Amino acid sequence: MSRIVVIGASGHIGSYLVPRLVRAGHDVVAVSRGASTPYLPDPAWARVDKVVIDREAAEREGAFGARIADLRADVVIDNICFTLDSARQLVEALRGRVQQFIHIGTIWTHGFSEVVPTPEDVIKRPFGEYGVQKAAIEAYLLGLARREGFPATILHPGHIVGQGWTPLNPAGNGDIAAFATIARGETLALPNFGMETVHHVHADDIAVLAMQAMGNWSAATGEAFHAVSPGAVTLRHYAEEMYRWFGREPALRFDSWDEWKAMQAPENAEATWDHISRSPNASIDKGRRLLVMRRATHRSRQCRNRCSGWSPTAGSRSSGASLRNFCDFPLFSVTRPV
Repeated sequence: MSRIVVIGASGHIGSYLVPRLVRAGHDVVAVSRGASTPYLPDPAWARVDKVVIDREAAEREGAFGARIADLRADVVIDNICFTLDSARQLVEALRGRVQQFIHIGTIWTHGFSEVVPTPEDVIKRPFGEYGVQKAAIEAYLLGLARREGFPATILHPGHIVGQGWTPLNPAGNGDIAAFATIARGETLALPNFGMETVHHVHADDIAVLAMQAMGNWSAATGEAFHAVSPGAVTLRHYAEEMYRWFGREPALRFDSWDEWKAMQAPENAEATWDHISRSPNASIDKGRRLLVMRRATHRSRQCRNRCSGWSPTAGSRSSGASLRNFCDFPLFSVTRPV
């Protein structure tokens, strides 16, 4: 049994990870702002030591790293680090005091897709503040691991789906109206030919991968791994699968980018551009090879692929599973036909 501190414990990944850690027999400390509850209820939370820390406020005081170090963890899993300065403050306080440090990164560290499926070790050319900062954190952690032996492992998720929050829609943004359009069998407009890609992963699959990294310490430390489904999906395929999931025939229209953008709310067009300009398509071969990953067993639909090793929920299936839960929310007024 290890003492494990999970930072951002009540978020997307933590909602699945913390109960898994408890059931595996670990002593778990859940660190959060205390402003929200986990996305999923689970009796395992009754056995968790909950610590409230406002990370931003503590970092301004220069105290966050020390407060985490004082929790005396064997393993620290950081779900919510977004800047290099934030990472440095935490890691400097933990050096020599933890057996493993797991940072949750992002596949956006790659920027534009160049080779697909993209392996972890290609030269990275990120753009946008989020991707640039996450890439800087990765370079910092891997540098410390390889030069000084700091036991860092980095997991790079794709577009996270799971019960309790809105999945990325087939137009590449977070507007739930796209799902309502599909559910009614109406025409959904997509930019270009709908051939850009998105790469989903279920939050529980990330939780499983984190535990695999803990269980394969020697192979995981000093390494970064993608946490995505076995294959990226095109916007077109994603949309068609959603129509069929709702019992409808696909009804898509394809507009040029400028035409499509003009019909969208500015924030939706910006979000779509952020996604389709990158069109991620990441490989999980490294994780399968080094971590001997096993199939995740969460409640949503599972990937039917025949590959050995880790088999997280497949792309559009993962989104469909998330959507099944999401459609029960009051915000979503159109139900799936029976």
